[in-house]
Amino acid sequence: MWSVYILKSKDKNWYYVGSTNDVGRRIREHEKGRVRSTKNYRPFVLVFVKRFDEEKDARMYERKLKKCRIEKESIIKKFSLC
Repeated sequence: MWSVYILKSKDKNWYYVGSTNDVGRRIREHEKGRVRSTKNYRPFVLVFVKRFDEEKDARMYERKLKKCRIEKESIIKKFSLC
């Protein structure tokens, strides 16, 4: 099972879109500063997760969200309670 997720920085107006086969592990890596691209934006709130059976489908959706700002912002507004 693969997942695409969106993290929101608690302190800054910044979001991160990623994909993984273990959301819990990946969020812990983000929170501990082990991910270079998110290190300076900690701490985070998980605002969205979508699950996929296949890695290729998750990667395609991740790329789509990263390229399509309107869809990403729509998801953030719909699911974010922050």
